[in-house]
Amino acid sequence: MSARRRALLSLTDKRGVAAFARGLVARGFEIVSTGGTAALLTSEGIDVTHVSEITGFPEMMDGRVKTLHPAVFGGVLARRHLASDQADLERHNMRPIDIVAVNLYAFEAAAANAALAEHEVIEQIDIGGPSLIRAAAKNHADVFVAVDPDDYPRVLAALDTGDTDASLKRALAAKAFQHTGRYDAAIADWFHREARFADHLSLRGSVVGELRYGENPHQEARLYRTGPGYADAVVHQGKALSYNNWLDLSAAYDLCRELTGGPAAVIVKHTNPCGAAVDPAGLLAAYERALATDPTSAFGGIVALNGEVDEALATKLTELFLEVVIAPSFTAGALAALAAKKNVRVLSLPLARAGGSRHVRSLEGALLVQDADLATLNVRACRVVTKRAPTEAEYDALQFAWEAVKHVKSNAIVFARGKCTAAVGAGQMSRVDSVLLCRHKARAPLAGTVAASDAFFPFRDGVDVLREAGATAIIQPGGSVRDAEVIAAADEHGLAMVMTGERHFRH
Repeated sequence: MSARRRALLSLTDKRGVAAFARGLVARGFEIVSTGGTAALLTSEGIDVTHVSEITGFPEMMDGRVKTLHPAVFGGVLARRHLASDQADLERHNMRPIDIVAVNLYAFEAAAANAALAEHEVIEQIDIGGPSLIRAAAKNHADVFVAVDPDDYPRVLAALDTGDTDASLKRALAAKAFQHTGRYDAAIADWFHREARFADHLSLRGSVVGELRYGENPHQEARLYRTGPGYADAVVHQGKALSYNNWLDLSAAYDLCRELTGGPAAVIVKHTNPCGAAVDPAGLLAAYERALATDPTSAFGGIVALNGEVDEALATKLTELFLEVVIAPSFTAGALAALAAKKNVRVLSLPLARAGGSRHVRSLEGALLVQDADLATLNVRACRVVTKRAPTEAEYDALQFAWEAVKHVKSNAIVFARGKCTAAVGAGQMSRVDSVLLCRHKARAPLAGTVAASDAFFPFRDGVDVLREAGATAIIQPGGSVRDAEVIAAADEHGLAMVMTGERHFRH
């Protein structure tokens, strides 16, 4: 047999492949390749042995069959320490393949392309590629497998030190199986795309990086990207983000994205809004109104904004200790102003949602999966159940309050004055207690406000305390066995009440 070692390169993501191939040739390797990768390397002046020269068969069926042959898989899977495997190679005139650099057809991009017909998506299901990767990873004691172009320099460096880095080979093998596992899961999800919930759940993610810590400093944590969304946010400055920071910033931005009617600002503390406002005068005015709701709780909070942050707003933001500021974009002047607070994390992310429609939470040994709560409604189209209907001003405030209460932990009550929170009651075991909390925390009298409740009132006492607090109109889902009693209480107090028919529990 020739003493020259072989490397098989067959890639969809061709970043860095020419430089990698040159490095291999310089280290005495023969390059074996297929299709587009072979054409690229040839155009770069690199000698290539086409895989058909090894198999004795041409690529066929529009490239569906090219590497699926014993001459290829025997060379990859042969165990170098077993005399019987080496004898099989010699008997069948085969040679070992010591490096496999393969990544897969772009199936996920094809599946996301609505312009492609089903048969075109199916053609992006790679068969030979996953088989080669798995074979090389299985035989990682003897074969380097590279599915990520960023790993090419590590492979070349290992070759220079005698090719004995077992820990690198094992790490590359693990990465290879993750690569094929994610790929297969994406295909399975595509086949299940019309099912409400599949019988088997696939979770696919790639690590974005270490977090500063988990919920507490003694807990380690990582952020994984599972698809378009928060992991794509651009971090402009600040300390490393923690687990809690990500939860809080997503809670703030999720609410900010849903507020309608103009420039919006949201301030969140421990995933609950402590202030939110919409103001046609601009983001600075919206932020100042949101801050006025509860400036004490806002200290150390998260601020989300639904438009570009300018220098004037950024300067105002630096007056308060904040953990995170997130918005669609920042002007250069705004970034310069925020740089004065070097520890505050500043992130930008497009306002439009890009993520999926499922929420997943973990229990010990189990996962809970549900549809994301993306429901929105026009409050003016909801059922008025009291003798008095809301005024136009009350309808505007009720719309805002309903959008806000959806993002408050149950039992949730939000008082609103116009398009601004007046008080927020979150996470109480009793809905009455949530109202009492609002009264305790309110910075100004609640007379003339409207109120939203995330779920129905089981008794009239909730309505009684809302009226005592100063609310003139209420929005709630309805559905209690005592709805008639609750409505009668509202009529007794001269309140307007709207029922939505849907609730927004948040646990």
